[in-house]
Amino acid sequence: MAFHHIPVLLQETLDGLAPQPGGVFADGTLGGGGHSEEILKRIGDKGVLFGIDRDEAAIAAATARLGGYPGFQAIHGNFHDVKALLPGVRLNGGLLDLGVSSYQLDTPDRGFSYHDDAPLDMRMDQGRGMTAAEYVNTVDEKEFARILRDYGDEKWAARIAQMLIEKRAEKPLATTGDLVRVVDAAIPKAVRRKDEGHPARRTFQAVRIAVNDELAPLEAALRDWVDLLLPGGRLCVITFHSVEDRIVKQTFRALQNPCTCPPKAPVCTCGKKPVGRALGGVVKAGAEELAANPRAHSATLRIFEKGRDDA
Repeated sequence: MAFHHIPVLLQETLDGLAPQPGGVFADGTLGGGGHSEEILKRIGDKGVLFGIDRDEAAIAAATARLGGYPGFQAIHGNFHDVKALLPGVRLNGGLLDLGVSSYQLDTPDRGFSYHDDAPLDMRMDQGRGMTAAEYVNTVDEKEFARILRDYGDEKWAARIAQMLIEKRAEKPLATTGDLVRVVDAAIPKAVRRKDEGHPARRTFQAVRIAVNDELAPLEAALRDWVDLLLPGGRLCVITFHSVEDRIVKQTFRALQNPCTCPPKAPVCTCGKKPVGRALGGVVKAGAEELAANPRAHSATLRIFEKGRDDA
């Protein structure tokens, strides 16, 4: 299957980044290169765009697609490590489109989808880390219930975790179908019938986040990305669930108002100055995009601008 990814909130992201000829940008979640290509068109031959992705299939596909642009540089790595990946680089803008790509969802062998029975993998970088199968066959019951609640907003977390322990004692889970059957066995049929989406979607989301360690390093990564911005540079972050969005919102708020002095203190004595400001609040997809791309329903864009007086 060809690597593809329909870029969500594309125009809104371009408006937020405002790429200009000769600019230096980085896309920390390169994917199929949809956002990156539009940035490359705007920065011209003298501009530079670093495309970072932990998925080697994305790197290969994006390089084939974007290799004709002189300013494109593909980098295999995790955007959490941006300072190590881009030593000495200062950016006019950065983009993070978090979550799983259309290609990853639609390629059964990657193990992200609950619609196909396939090996239970879910790793974004298939060259490292434990698979989802290894994770669900070793995770503690209480910890699994926690990640289902925290990462999936799953109301049946305790029951699914209990069922996982029972089922894997009979036979280790090996496929996505095995995990779906755990969820089906845990959630009553009457409840599953009323679910507007697939009953396993929250469990798969939570397991994917845990396997790829998507949330724990996110705040530090956001701060690193902002630190690399030039004065007036902007970071656009697209999230797809409330936990990610909350981390982004809170981090941007802390960067905008880092003061730790008591609220009633007459003057600031902590010396912490604003790094920049969040722009425009939250941005959601419009009706036209939602009609064309159902996966944009949960997409949320937030934009942060580095202070222009900060060198």
